[in-house]
Amino acid sequence: MTKKENEERLAYLKNIVLNMPEKPGSYQFYDDQHKIIYVGKAKHLKRRVSSYFHKEVDRFKTKVLVTKIRDITYTVVNTEEDALLLENSLIKKYNPRYNVLLKDGKTYPSIVITHEYLPRIFKTRRINRNYGTYYGPYPNISGMYNVLGLIHKLYKPRTCRQPITEAGIREGKYKPCLEYHIHNCYAPCINKISHDKYIENIKQAEEILKGNTRKVSELLYKLMMQNAKILKFEEAEELKKRYLLLQDFVSKSEVVSHTITDVDVFTITDDENKKNAYINYIHVKNGAINQSFTYEYKRKLDESDEDLLNTAIPEIRNRFESHAKEIIVPFKMDWKIKEAEFTIPLRGDKKHLLDLSEMNGKEYRFDRLKQVEKLNPEQKHTRLMKELQDILKLPKLPYTIECFDNSNISGSDAVAGCIVYKGMKPSRKDYRKYNIKTVTGPDDYGSMQEVVRRRYTRMTEENHPLPDLIITDGGKGQMDVVRNVIEGELHLDIPIAGLAKDNHHRTNELLFGFPPQTIGLDIKSELFKVLTQIQDEVHRFAITFHRDKRSKHALHSELDDIKGIGGKSKDILYKEFKSVKTIKSTDLQSLIHVLGPNKAKIVYGYFHSEPNSL
Repeated sequence: MTKKENEERLAYLKNIVLNMPEKPGSYQFYDDQHKIIYVGKAKHLKRRVSSYFHKEVDRFKTKVLVTKIRDITYTVVNTEEDALLLENSLIKKYNPRYNVLLKDGKTYPSIVITHEYLPRIFKTRRINRNYGTYYGPYPNISGMYNVLGLIHKLYKPRTCRQPITEAGIREGKYKPCLEYHIHNCYAPCINKISHDKYIENIKQAEEILKGNTRKVSELLYKLMMQNAKILKFEEAEELKKRYLLLQDFVSKSEVVSHTITDVDVFTITDDENKKNAYINYIHVKNGAINQSFTYEYKRKLDESDEDLLNTAIPEIRNRFESHAKEIIVPFKMDWKIKEAEFTIPLRGDKKHLLDLSEMNGKEYRFDRLKQVEKLNPEQKHTRLMKELQDILKLPKLPYTIECFDNSNISGSDAVAGCIVYKGMKPSRKDYRKYNIKTVTGPDDYGSMQEVVRRRYTRMTEENHPLPDLIITDGGKGQMDVVRNVIEGELHLDIPIAGLAKDNHHRTNELLFGFPPQTIGLDIKSELFKVLTQIQDEVHRFAITFHRDKRSKHALHSELDDIKGIGGKSKDILYKEFKSVKTIKSTDLQSLIHVLGPNKAKIVYGYFHSEPNSL
């Protein structure tokens, strides 16, 4: 590979990494044969994968791996545990060359409820569906032991391995073991608890393993309160611990489930213009995800989502040679596939898989959008303007946005600033500074009214185009005073929005309308970040102007007010007399000796009512 080819390869890979999300998931590296050579997991995909391309990487194995990478794909999941499980299943399926730690076929443990007359509940790594019902697997081993411990404390299922039958119990063949004597077992083998009651306990334990903990929680809470009422505080405290443990229990992962054997999952996500569609495909085999890809389809004749899935599903299934007899889709399909049925799940593990597929499709769409906008930044700005227009229901695209802010200290050196954004970018040549002229004292509302009145009166008189949106650096009060001037005095039709801050001085909401209402906008979105930048920029602009004015005021001298006395003359006076007070008390002859007769008379006359003559 030449140096140029290697640079192009790294640029391609880094572009993929740049657009990866900050979410948990699994990533896959491919070689030049598009074969998976490494599978990894990450709490934050973008951070983890980008670390492979840092210059300071010093591990030889990592450096070798990076030289082999030709392409990168990833699958987003909801939690870190899901990322663990997904990585595990992909490594077992593809056996990548550079994954050495998991080549031993390690599996995560599950919890089984056996199909016996008196069922047992315990952990296992072997799956035999004829033997029992399985729940899990659990990548967090301590969490699994917590669940098992909870079940054993609550229901005390038997732990002995001897085969127990109904006839044997009836004939008295069994004797209670040590577990019964230390109160860890109810001894169903000798009828200390009825078979029906024992099975009922097992069913409740099964509900916990399924994640249906509400009923069990209510029961524990009721028992806890009953024990506290009759002053059995130790029992109540133990029940409280179990209750809290049950509240913290997280149900099994949606990524891997032994109840799902061979399933295909398809979802479709449209772009903004509905010209392209992104179809995500997930395949689950033996309870684990082993395929996850997103494909882009371009609409040529305005095909519907149903039409695109009609085309894509057989094509993708054929590409991956999938023969799954169940296909999970987000909506009803009007056609059928031979030897396969469509399912639209509403809840449970299959619904989780459908949501996971949809999330990956949206992430892929977002990545594509970021790649396009990186090549054409104007497209991003247009998208943000359109988004702001839709949220505020503006009559036209907010191309020109103006924002105002005041700055003063107890009313002194009061100033205001106006910044202008055009196309979601600062237009600094249009920024304006204002000295407050008609307001005395610390009156922010009055200062805002003066500045807005002066700006738009002048723009109207000079026929300058008015802004598409005004943003005030403040809440409802600032919006009201601006509206009083814009609509009440000048009779202009300019939309007005406000950015309010919380108690920690952080921007936390966008206000619009009359009366002002909070607009639902994700504070983590790109649009909200741009609006926050506008607010920060106007604050910086106004406070910088205020500091400059205050600095000049602090350096002001009475000599500055004497007409005819320039900078050189002032420097000579300060050098000779050190202070204005000394200059005031100096006689005319001394001043003439320093400045000459003409300028000396000007200075002496300024500080004395009647200048002396020579």
